Order: sequence, then structure tokens, then C-alpha cells
Amino acid sequence: MKRTGAARLVCLVMLLLSMVFGVQELSYAKSAVEKDSLDYEQEVVSYILKDVGASQVLMSKNTVKRVQPASLTKILTAIIAIESGKLGNSVAIPEEATAVEPTKAGFDKGEKIRLVDLVKAAMVRSSNDAAFAIAVYLGGSVKGFAGIMNRRAKEIGMTNSHFTNPAGYDRGSYAGHYSTASDLLRLTEYAIGNEIFNRIAALDSVSFYGQDTKKRYFLKSSNKLLEKYQYAVGIKTGYTIKAGRCLIARAKKENRDMVLVMLKAGKKRWALAEKMLEKAFDMSERKKFSYRHEKKGDMKAVMLKGVTRQ
Repeated sequence: MKRTGAARLVCLVMLLLSMVFGVQELSYAKSAVEKDSLDYEQEVVSYILKDVGASQVLMSKNTVKRVQPASLTKILTAIIAIESGKLGNSVAIPEEATAVEPTKAGFDKGEKIRLVDLVKAAMVRSSNDAAFAIAVYLGGSVKGFAGIMNRRAKEIGMTNSHFTNPAGYDRGSYAGHYSTASDLLRLTEYAIGNEIFNRIAALDSVSFYGQDTKKRYFLKSSNKLLEKYQYAVGIKTGYTIKAGRCLIARAKKENRDMVLVMLKAGKKRWALAEKMLEKAFDMSERKKFSYRHEKKGDMKAVMLKGVTRQ
């Protein structure tokens, strides 16, 4: 009986000790894997950051992962419109463009807006009605323009992307709309070879009038990084439920020119973008190459008005 009692006592002590140290071990393990609030890799599903035209990437994660690009899509829509040579043309707003949601400039059916102003609305305010009007005007229909987008994307070198619409919708009849951080970086570097695109992408706000109605439109940029980060010079924001928060940011500091693509970022994307860009600026400059020769474009013909960050 004494042996049995002693054995039970020993077992009880060992059990208590194991429980104590087990709790400590569990606590340590939890703290070891607890998310670091300063670890941006935990808050962005996919990203890529590099000097414009540089051959070496400075930071990256899941660069070829297919994700929904949301309104970052409008970069492709914009560059196609810019390269069409029709920026000064008046576009009659189709009914299809007036039915889109949620972000739009508020154009009326049949109202005439210059193509360049539609590009500004799509890029600066991320107006979906502007993007759809561009598509119908240049492609005959949204489906027709999507075909143009996919052909142009392949020509640019976007090998892992597919577009179903000009605005970035990714559900219902527009499902199958996707891209990657690597492809979107290639698109952005291509687009910024065009000076007209650069000037539009850097606008903090735009103001223009309907050609026939004389209705005034004033649109403020959806890119809060332009206000929060002194070196920011564009380029595009994006959001859908499936895509989450997206951002392509360009920043210039001293002699450096950086582009950051962020897909499915957390709520603190503006602070994270600034942190990542500042870290990149502290890195040594890399050898550069170019995807394309820069084109100045016909600046007098399009009269780009707005507030630009220098």
C-alpha cells in the first residue's frame, strides 16, 4: 500500500511538472510564431519592388502567383487608349458605362467626353464608367476590348495574365480576370515609358468638362500615398472583395526611381508601401535596362490639367 501511495505521489508530481513546463513550452512556441507587426511579408500576399529599368529585384514574394488585380487593370486600359492616337476625340458615353458600380465619375448616357479625360478619370479616380466607355469606344464592346487587352498584354510580355474587362471586375460574367505581380510590374515599366501616361498617373486631382453638356467634373485621386509620402509620384490603387487591397506605387528620391507592386495587402498598405520603398532606397543602386524607349507624346494636343506631385 505504501509503495502504491508513493508511486501515485511520484506520478502526480511528474504530471504537475509536465503541465507546468508544457504550458511554458506552449507559451514560448506561440510567442516564437506570433506575427510581427513590422513584418510586411505577413501582410501582403504578393509583391515585387525594384528600380525602374533595373535587372535585379530588390524585394519580392509570390511574384508569379495568379491573383485578381482589381483596378490596377486600368493601367493597361489607359496605355491602350493613349497609344490609340485618339486622345483628343470625343466619346459618346454608352449606356453600359452608366450602369457600373461602385466607383464612377457619374457620366450621363450619350454625353460626350474627350478620350483623354476618360483616361484621367479611370487612372486618377479609378472611375469604372470611364474605363467601360474607353472599352466600348476602342473595342466596339467590352468583350472586344478585352481581346485587345489580352493581345497587347502578350506583346508587352505579360505571360501569366488574362483580362475579361477594362475596369478590374473579377466575379460573375467577368470571372477569370487575373494577373501576377511580375506581369503587373512589366506592364507598369512599359507604361511609364510614355510621358503622357506618367503625367496622368502622377495627378492628385483632375478637372474637365463634358464636350456638349459643359458639365464640370472634379475628381480627387484615390491614391492616398500621394498625400502621405512625399516621394510618391503615382501610380494606381485597386480593391475588390476577391482582390483585396492592391497598389502599384512609384516613388522618386534623389537619383532613384522605384516601382512597388502590392497585391492583397493588409489595411496598412500605405504605411507598408512607404516602409518598403524607404528600405529599398537605402539599398545600393542596380544596373539598369529598359523594356522600351521613352516616348514624349503629343503633349499640346491633350492638355493635361491637374495637380501633379513633383
